Amino acid sequence: VQLQASGGGLVQPGGSLRLSCAAFGGTVSGSTVGWFRQAPGKEREFVAAIRWQGAIYASTVRGRFTISRDNGKNAVSLQMNSLNPEDTAVYTCAARPGNSIASVASTEGGYDYWGQGTLVTVSS
Repeated sequence: VQLQASGGGLVQPGGSLRLSCAAFGGTVSGSTVGWFRQAPGKEREFVAAIRWQGAIYASTVRGRFTISRDNGKNAVSLQMNSLNPEDTAVYTCAARPGNSIASVASTEGGYDYWGQGTLVTVSS
């Protein structure tokens, strides 16, 4: 399975961006798909994941970000609203076949496939 992340760019504080993670060679409909991010000088951290039971979010993005499946495009989107400079990072999507419990879906080790990152810069 290959994952391709897209949609990053430069946005002003308070703005929005929509990231997409497209899957090739596999299907997202029955998989767990997550988004992680890595800011300059920091470790990679969990952002959001979608499982069979629905979505889970890091506390830092809950209420501002929404993860969803687009089965027609075999992709998972991450809608990011009310962005602030602390959201600046390289965002990477990951996937694993089947369902995951929340504690697994929120950790890097819970995924088998990783895409390349897409840079999100929040700055005025």
